[in-house]
Amino acid sequence: MNRRDLLAGGAGVAGLALAARTASAQTAAGAPSAQLNAVFDGIMKENLDRSPELATSLGLDMGARAGQKALLDDRSIAAWEGDKRRMAAQLARLKGVDRSTLGPQDRVNLDSLVYVAALNDQANRRFPYSGGPYVVSQLTGAYQGVPDFLDTQHSIETKADADDYLSRLSAFATALDQEDAAVRHDVALGVTPPDFILDKTLIQLRALRDTPPATSNMVQSVARRTHEKGFPGDYAGQATAIYTGKVQPALDRQIALATELRAKAVHDAGVARLPDGPDFYALSLKQWTTSDMPPAEIHQTGLDLVASHQSQLDSLMKSQGLTQGTVGERFRVLYNDPKYRYPNTDEGKVKLIADLNLKVAAVQAKLPAYFGTLPKARLDIRRVPKATEAGAPGGYYQPGDLAGTRPGAYYINLRDTAEVPSWTLPTLTFHEGIPGHHLQGSLAMEASLPLIRKTQWFSGYGEGWALYAENLAVEMGMYDSDPLGHIGQLHDSMFRAVRLVVDTGLHSQGWSREKAIRYYVDSLGDQDASATTEVERYCVWPGQACSYMLGKLDWLRQRERAKTALGPRFDIRKFHDAGLLAGAMPLAVLDTRIGEYIRTA
Repeated sequence: MNRRDLLAGGAGVAGLALAARTASAQTAAGAPSAQLNAVFDGIMKENLDRSPELATSLGLDMGARAGQKALLDDRSIAAWEGDKRRMAAQLARLKGVDRSTLGPQDRVNLDSLVYVAALNDQANRRFPYSGGPYVVSQLTGAYQGVPDFLDTQHSIETKADADDYLSRLSAFATALDQEDAAVRHDVALGVTPPDFILDKTLIQLRALRDTPPATSNMVQSVARRTHEKGFPGDYAGQATAIYTGKVQPALDRQIALATELRAKAVHDAGVARLPDGPDFYALSLKQWTTSDMPPAEIHQTGLDLVASHQSQLDSLMKSQGLTQGTVGERFRVLYNDPKYRYPNTDEGKVKLIADLNLKVAAVQAKLPAYFGTLPKARLDIRRVPKATEAGAPGGYYQPGDLAGTRPGAYYINLRDTAEVPSWTLPTLTFHEGIPGHHLQGSLAMEASLPLIRKTQWFSGYGEGWALYAENLAVEMGMYDSDPLGHIGQLHDSMFRAVRLVVDTGLHSQGWSREKAIRYYVDSLGDQDASATTEVERYCVWPGQACSYMLGKLDWLRQRERAKTALGPRFDIRKFHDAGLLAGAMPLAVLDTRIGEYIRTA
């Protein structure tokens, strides 16, 4: 994720962007808002024209857009400059819509898009570098996303699809070179990742480059799928030739660039050292959280929440016989206890994923009591790809396509099962899957919304919902017979409070990477490797880590507001529908939306 991704699809977008076809936005009277639809149609078309990868992700690379299936996104500086002009024009068109003529849902739609476009325009005018802040890091860059994109999102149903796969594999080399040019552009402006970020990036780049064709997923994916379809032609041979002749040399060039930067890199972790770094962080915080809370207040909020969580955990741990040491030290005892670990083998990891599927089935059975509308989309649980697991987070969610043919996917990082003991797994599953990201994202895609809104993503809203969903699982009784799982849930909630402290500490209070890791480990008891991965993530996504807890606090505040206003008429199913079926939105727009729900309830 870099600023190009942010600007493509929303404040705090995480792999999603604007969708691709139109459904009528309705006014209060039920008549379509023609002007609003026309603006939405134009923006959607422009975004799809710009992004062949978006078209594929949404299952729309067919018919008139079939030619896009052979292409990857243009990652050049020229394309980036064009993006800025396009987004400025889109903002002007959105502002030209007469908001006073719109019904409640139309206002949510318009306000959400204007919020994104205005922040994007502010970022474009204020900061001349293209990364967010780094184009290539352990978490950003084509090398991170394209291999898995080709395997899991580029469908192969016809021979033409297979040929397009080869074209995209060849275009991967071009994408890497374009990003090299973007990195050099930003370096000239004074934007270089810290030394430890480049170290992790080099580990992953070399692992990808050094994978032989016989085991490379980029080669084997097309070989396997064309063999299963019985297509004529030596696709394994063709893919191997592209991989060894184009992709590996391009990876060599990116490795050489990262090595060159590493020799001159500094160890300072935060973005305050970058040109206009404090202002960049303030804007990045707002893009991710959609909150106006300043860094110092966020930092103190985190400290207060950590203290309150530790008090609650102390009591619960004592009830389970864990009485010695600080809360963090007792967590370390749990982490180190082998009885809570799955075997660190392929067989052990298969069993772990099977158990997660059982947990999903159990929570699904409880959903009707808490949600008026349930999603239809299926959820798959998968391992993070081995080539990128070293720097990837513990878990993340990838949405399905619009047609429902590709399910949503919850990825879990299984590089070492010691990092994911059994007592941590339920809450991670509720967060990434159900009732977290999969439920929220699928309901938005399946709702009666303009499709430009169906897959728009706001991290404060979406990550806030997923953290709220972890809390909701407690209320649903998912831990009634699992006290250690409840300890895990409180651990993960406190983890998001720690994030408030650490993210603001790194970027606004001058904390070093080492100080952040030490605070993280002392508070949570996590393994040093896991803590290091997390802290390094915050270094390249400034502000993103704050969106979870700030969003959760807002969801809880909105629910309490509705309970107070409605009294015995409050129905949690209707509250959830009100907040979810209107699509993702900034927190300020959510406030308006819940106010409308209260008035009409």
